[in-house]
Amino acid sequence: MPPPPDSIVRAVTRDQAFRVLTARTTQTVQGAMSAQQGTGRTGHCFGDLLTATVLFRQTMAPTLRVQGILRGADGKSVMVADSHPSGATRGLLQVAGDQVDFDLGEGALLQMMRTLQDGQINQGVVAVEQPPSVSQALMAYMQTSEQTVTMAAVGTLLEGGTVTSSGGYLVQLLPDAPRGALMVMTERLHDYRTVDAQLGHPDFSPQWLLSELLHGMPYDQTAEDAVRYQCWCDELRVVAALATLDRSELLELISPGMVLEISCDYCGREFRIPPGRLKGLLNDS
Repeated sequence: MPPPPDSIVRAVTRDQAFRVLTARTTQTVQGAMSAQQGTGRTGHCFGDLLTATVLFRQTMAPTLRVQGILRGADGKSVMVADSHPSGATRGLLQVAGDQVDFDLGEGALLQMMRTLQDGQINQGVVAVEQPPSVSQALMAYMQTSEQTVTMAAVGTLLEGGTVTSSGGYLVQLLPDAPRGALMVMTERLHDYRTVDAQLGHPDFSPQWLLSELLHGMPYDQTAEDAVRYQCWCDELRVVAALATLDRSELLELISPGMVLEISCDYCGREFRIPPGRLKGLLNDS
């Protein structure tokens, strides 16, 4: 039997104290990891960032494209999770030099970017606290940049370099919730500071995790949305990007008279742009 598709579930407790999101992102992370060749601790971090970005988009900007970006302590390494309103999600991983693992040490940063409907970018940045984890960085970002009290945990299980399970949750305190409710929920989630045990459970699903988190608390599920690995690159976007180049840069590409080969950094798909099409861009510029 094929595994169930990835999804994210949203719910609200009936006392209107909390918004809760739970996600399974296993196949999404598998796809991104395969395209980017993430392994070891870097793979864990990459998978966690993908899940965290999906959760963030769903709770803060479900109709917008969101990118979660981790910048390594070396100032050169970067990993990107790119989550589209359609549910399509992709990732980019670049580890500088001969490093084996992405460095999340002191100096690492988490940046969240939302592309608004008018094309403008809304963004914020927080330092990754030590000891580092994507879960802690996401909570710090929500508190600092969004001014929302949030508890979250994301996780990625790997076996022999293969992703076996990935997902997580986000619990957000709603504006009218009594502060006492936060204390109760904080105590309840003490055993869910990490979700590795839950990800490895044979019954793991977004609905199952939701029922575990809110055991004994009445709630209403408000939505379930599909999540999947998919890159949305295409030749039209490649040509549109080339059209932004200066005339001199286009001439350099055309002068050899050869087909221009460009590959997508996210998925590795190759595009071949013939000289004639490049000359058309030159005529339009």
